[in-house]
Order: sequence, then structure tokens, then C-alpha cells
Amino acid sequence: MGKKLVIVESPAKAKTIGKILGPGFMVKSSVGHIRDLPERTLGVDVEAGFVPKYVLSKGKAKVVAELKKAAQACEAIYLAPDPDREGEAIAWHLQETLADCAKDKPVHRIQYNEITPRAVRAAFENPGVIDMQRVDAQQARRVLDRIVGYMVSPMLWRRLKKGLSAGRVQSVALRLVAEREREIQAFQPEVYWVMGATVRREEEPLDPFTVRLARVDDEKPSIGDEQTAKALLDDLEGCSLRVSAVRRRESARRPLPPFITSTLQQAASSVCGYSPNKTMSVAQKLYEGVELGGGGPVGLITYMRTDSVNIARDAQTAAHDFIVSKYGEDYYPEKPNIYKSRASAQEAHEAIRPTDVTRTPASLKGILDGPELRLYELIWKRFVASQMAAARIEQKTAEVEPVKAGLAHSYLFTATSSEVLFDGFLKVMALDIRKKKPEEDEAEEESDEVDRLPPLVEGDRLVALDWLCDRKETKPPARYSEASLIRALEANGVGRPSTYASIIETLNSRDYTVREKRQLVPTPLGLEVSDLLVGKLGKLFDVGFTARMEEQLDQIEEGSVEWAAMLTDFYEKFQQWMERAKVPPADTDKVSAVLEMLAQVTDWAPPVQRGRRTYSDEHFVASVKEQLEAGVKAVTDRQLSALVKIALRYRDQIHRADQILVGMGFGDEVAKDQAAPSHEEAKRRFEVLKDLAFSESQAEFIDSLRQQVESGIKLTGRQLAAIDRIIVQNAAQIEQFDQVKDELGLIVGEDELQPDTESPLLLEMLRHVTAWQEPVTRGKRTFDDHVFFTSLEEQYGRKKSLSPRQRYALKRMAFRYKDQIPEFEKWAEKLGLGKQGKSKGEKGGSKGGKRVPRTAKA
Repeated sequence: MGKKLVIVESPAKAKTIGKILGPGFMVKSSVGHIRDLPERTLGVDVEAGFVPKYVLSKGKAKVVAELKKAAQACEAIYLAPDPDREGEAIAWHLQETLADCAKDKPVHRIQYNEITPRAVRAAFENPGVIDMQRVDAQQARRVLDRIVGYMVSPMLWRRLKKGLSAGRVQSVALRLVAEREREIQAFQPEVYWVMGATVRREEEPLDPFTVRLARVDDEKPSIGDEQTAKALLDDLEGCSLRVSAVRRRESARRPLPPFITSTLQQAASSVCGYSPNKTMSVAQKLYEGVELGGGGPVGLITYMRTDSVNIARDAQTAAHDFIVSKYGEDYYPEKPNIYKSRASAQEAHEAIRPTDVTRTPASLKGILDGPELRLYELIWKRFVASQMAAARIEQKTAEVEPVKAGLAHSYLFTATSSEVLFDGFLKVMALDIRKKKPEEDEAEEESDEVDRLPPLVEGDRLVALDWLCDRKETKPPARYSEASLIRALEANGVGRPSTYASIIETLNSRDYTVREKRQLVPTPLGLEVSDLLVGKLGKLFDVGFTARMEEQLDQIEEGSVEWAAMLTDFYEKFQQWMERAKVPPADTDKVSAVLEMLAQVTDWAPPVQRGRRTYSDEHFVASVKEQLEAGVKAVTDRQLSALVKIALRYRDQIHRADQILVGMGFGDEVAKDQAAPSHEEAKRRFEVLKDLAFSESQAEFIDSLRQQVESGIKLTGRQLAAIDRIIVQNAAQIEQFDQVKDELGLIVGEDELQPDTESPLLLEMLRHVTAWQEPVTRGKRTFDDHVFFTSLEEQYGRKKSLSPRQRYALKRMAFRYKDQIPEFEKWAEKLGLGKQGKSKGEKGGSKGGKRVPRTAKA
């Protein structure tokens, strides 16, 4: 009986799971995705409903070959990549790729949130199937990202420089960083004064503390100039101070929920100084398994790409037992703490937590390296704290009033201190009990918090040791740090847990941002790219629009939205935005004026069919007029240019057409049209050519130019010259060619007038050849003597001549096949050929002595 094949996406994960499952299973790694969209093409069939055209990922041929071999030998296949969209997509691609090798074999989908013996074995006891709704959501995201990146990036190449990239979410993140930088650059600081006093009790203890001015005449003080500040100081000079009230308020400080991806990245950045990319790399190692000595690698944390704060019931129970035994009953809440995830979170997932709460950070010292231990400690403490009782904090605020006769204003000073009555979760995770706002949201007002207050009661007298009057300036908004940018992306619904780290890494690697003291600073290139993208495609790279697209991806996963319909709706908007971005809108006054001119036309040329498309001047003019009147889509400069050309074609029906167009600024177009060959010149040439025999390519070319003239579009000078060359090349088919040549004013070189006496002899010689050499392929070209000979024979039949280069090639060929040509020496003497197939005095048939290829265009 064969083994069961298990496929995961990482070699480290394969090793850990292989140890757990034992000898009955063969665990292989796909090393990430095995299929993706092609690198150098769009890879999406838009017309067929946005069908992706997948190819094997670069360097994965050997991996896939090994997986196919294993699939043929096994009795069942278990697909066990990560439990998220990317993991589901990897599983589906594996199933599709291995389908031929796994015929009639059961294929199962295995999911688990932690790599522990209990979780893995439970997953294998309850296998599932691939969730195609989740796969569709991943495919939709991949197609969206490809369309935006593939079609928008070239705009950056054209306008800025090669190699730049735009991304559906990446460029929105850059926009946030750039707009914050613009705010900082535009910021004008405002001066203000903060007032207070350093005071102490009149009696022991005499420890000084600081009080802040909180009210002036029962209003929050707003001191915006030095004169006002000095006036208030003068008013307070010489007064004594009295405690007017001491207020106490007890509050509960609840623990934060366990980590999700975004909060882990933020905390690791703030506490450890890790980049989001490093955080995820270290977390991946902790998740996939670490050697603890004996028994193989062990997964230390649950899956680290999650937006859910849920905790499994057995993990809650284990946390309860650990907390009670370690810290006592008082440290566990009466009811387990339950945290609410945001609406779009995957509730089936868990928060990031240790797989075994009894495995303390201290027990892993000497086993984990420095970064691993620091991150594990962060995760362990956050999880244990999240399951503990709230801390109880008493906040004490002293209100102080000045005492002095004849004060111009009433004043209130305050000082606040906090004291921990019961530490609760703070036992594990020490925090500053004075609540602080995130770094980018710091308030301008000064806090009245002090480390501690002495014993105070209402009526206590205080001594003013020093009056404080500090000049301050308002601060500009802080630049985003990596942590705060992730917080902003998450708050705005942009991106998902699996993408935050890669977004920031891309901004840095593309030189759009640089890290300076944990802040993300946009480079001049980053600002330039953002300005261009927002200026041209502001609606596409709008924060709200991007968030709505993320919501629709979630709805695809839920099954409430069909992915092709969502992409169709997006693509319709996208095309309009791209059209406006690529082509500047035309001057509507000029468009209206040219349409007014064309309204005089009554006799329109009939529609012309070219391939599958039909061209009609009348219909085009009508569609532009309708577009202008609707006002939804701007008329482009290209469309206006086409209208001008149509007006010139119908100038005979438009009163003063040339003068009006020149007056509108189209003088160059009028002059160019007047200089172009007339329709009569073109039609006379087509009359000469109508009964001649041509090669297929020449016939197609002539027919396309004939249709152009019939539709009223003049030929260019180069097109007319091309027709003249064709007439000269086929002179042998034209009766009274000299007369035709003079009538058309054709210029014919002397060599073109010389009769071709060599080609008939060379062709006659080579007709004796029956055993042709095999075709030779060099690069993308195929050299075939027989095909080459046949094409020249057919060409001579039409033109009655070959070019000197073609005749030279035939001479070389005749020497290669001389053994099959009867009386070869006689023919060679007649043609005056030397030993190498050259006529006497002939130097060669091509520049630089290059060999003439064995294929030729007829």
C-alpha cells in the first residue's frame, strides 16, 4: 500500500509536519506558488471574462516534476498550505497541476492554525475540500493587481523613467506618505504659551510638583502672544495658592486583545525596532517549527497572517490554568475576556498566540536566537495579558486656585497623578498607566500628569516656588512610521494582513521611501511618482475606492459577489480613467466648430470594410457629436485630429473649409493635406496595377492602399513611392511600360532597365535538382533551399526579372547542387561563373560579405 502524499508550501513546515505524521506519510514542499501569471505579458484574457493564463512559476519545473512523480506513487493527496487566500490558491494550483497524475485518487484540503501534534492530527482526521470562493477571491485580487500594474506602470516609464512601478495598493500607501509630507511642507507653526507653577506644601512633605494652568475665567486658556502671557504673569505675581479640591476617580484598565498581523507588526516596530518584513520572517520561523531538542521541530506560535482576535476554547482553558497557578485566582477575570474583531475579519482564524502557554520566554533562552526570543516574548506576554483581569487605577487630581485681592481674572491650576490599586494584567505586561495617543495624533495641549502627588486635602496652602511661562510652537503632523502607516492602512480598510509587510518593503526597495529614525520619508522620486499617479488617476488610487475593492474581494470569498462581474465593473471604470490619463482632452470649442463645419456634408463616402472592422466617416462624426453632447467622456485630441482630416476630405462640400481650419490653428494640417498626392494620381496608378499578378503580401498591401483611397483618405508621399516601386518591379507585365512610366513620372534606375538574361538560365539549371538539403534552423529563422528556389521561380514568372542580390544567391546555390545539374560546366561557362559561384568581376551579393539566406520574400 502506497504512502499518503502531503504537500505544504515551505520546506521547514514540511519537516515539522513530517515528524508529526510519521512514516505513513510522504511530506513534500511546493516552495510557495507553483503557477502564476506570465512575467512579460498581461496574462489575462479580458474578452473571455478575465480568465487568467497561468504558467509555471520561474524555477518550479523541477519541483513540479517531483510532485507529479510523488502523486503517481501515492494512494491519496493532502493539500496543506496556509489557511488563507494565498494558501487556498496554492492548494488549487497544485490540484490543477497534478490532476493528470492523481486520477481516481482522493484529494483532500487540510487546514490548521498551529503546527502542533494535536492540531495537525485533528486536521487530518477531518479533511475538507478546496474552498473555490476563497480561490476566486485570490484570483480576482491577482488579476486586479496585474491589470493595474501592467497597464499603469508604462505611464511612469514614459513620463518619468524606465523601471518604475505602480500598484493598486502600493500606490495608495505611497499617496498617504506623500500627502503627509506635503502637509508637513505646507505647515505653518503657530506660537503659544503654556503657563503653570512649581509648588510645594507649606508643611512636610515638602516635595515640589508642577501644576498647569487649566482655566482662565472658566475657559480653556488660549495664550497666543507674549504680551498676553506677561499680563497674566503680572496678575499672578505675589499671590499665594490654595488647594480648592482633590478629586479621586477609580477606573479599570483593560488588557489589549491578542495580536493580529497588523498589531504585531506595529508593536515589533515600536518595541523591537523590527521592520514589518523582518517581523513576518521571524514569525514564520516560529510558526513553522523550531528545534527544541529531542522529538524534532515544534511550532511555537499560531498562524501569523490573521485579522481575527478570536481565541480557541482550549487555548483559553490553558491560559486560565496557567494564570491561576502562576499569579493566583484574582488575576483571572470572572468571565473569560472576549474580543471583537473588525467586520471583515476571518472569524475562523485565531489571533496570534503561543501554541503552549506554559512554554515561557524564559524557558526558551539559549534555544531561540535574539530576534526570535524577543518576538516570541512579545507574543507570549500580549496573549497571557489579554486573558488576565483588568488593572484598577486610581487617578487623583488636585485643583489649585491663586489667592490674592484684586485679581483681574479667575484662575484654576491642576495636577494629576495615577496609582495602581491592583496590577492585574500589568503583572505580565508593564505599560505606562498614563494613556497616550498614537505618535501621529499627539495633542498640542500640555498634560497635567505628574509622577506622584504628595498628600493633599482641600484647603491646604501651597508655596509657589517658580512661575512657569513656556513659549511653544504647534508641531506639524508626524511622518508615518512603518507601524503608524500599517495602522492607517488598516483603519482605512486598505490592504490585508498578508500584504502590509510587502507594501512597505516595495516602497523602500523602489526608492519611493527611505527609513529615517523609524520614519518613512518619501524620496523626491516617490513624491514625483505619487503626484503623477494622483494627478492622472486620482480616482483609481483613492483610499476609499481601494477600500471598497477590498470589501468586494471579501464578498467574493463569502459568495455574495461573482468575481468576473466585479472585475467587469472595475475594468469599465478603469478604461475610462486610463483613457483620460493617456490622452489629453481636446478643446471643446474647436470640436464644436469642426462638427458645425461637417454638418454641411450631405454626400458621405460609403463605409469601408477592412478586415473585421467597418470604417464610416458619417458614423464616426455622429458618434463624436453624441459623445460631446453627453459630456460623460471627454473628446480627445486624437478624435479632434480625425475630425479635421475628415473635414479636409469633404472640403468641396464645406464653405471656406481651408480658411476656417487655418483660422482655428490647423494651418499645418491644411498645408500637409494640400502637399499630399492627389486622389487622381493614386487612382491612375491603381488602374495600371489592376490586372497584374502579385505575391500574396504585395496584393494585400496594394488592396489596403486602394481601400484607403476609396474611403477618401489621401496617400502619403511614402505610400505613393512604394506603389511606384511595385510598378517598376513588375515592368515586364506592363504593356508599353515606357509610355506608362512617362505618364506617371516614374524615375527608373539604369540597372532596373537592363534585361535580366541570367535568371532564366539559373532557374533552368536548378530545376534539375531532385534531392534538396534539409532545412536548417538558426535562432528564429529557417533556411530552406527548396522553398527559396520555388519562391524566386514564382517571382520571376510574374516580374520577368530578379534583383542582383537574388541572382547572386541562385548562383551560390547552383554550385552547391552542381553534382545534380547535367553539363554544369557548360552552364557555368555560359554564365561566366567562377569557382565560388560569382560572375567574373563580381565581388559579392551582400554588404560585408554576409551569406545570403536561403529564404526570400517574393
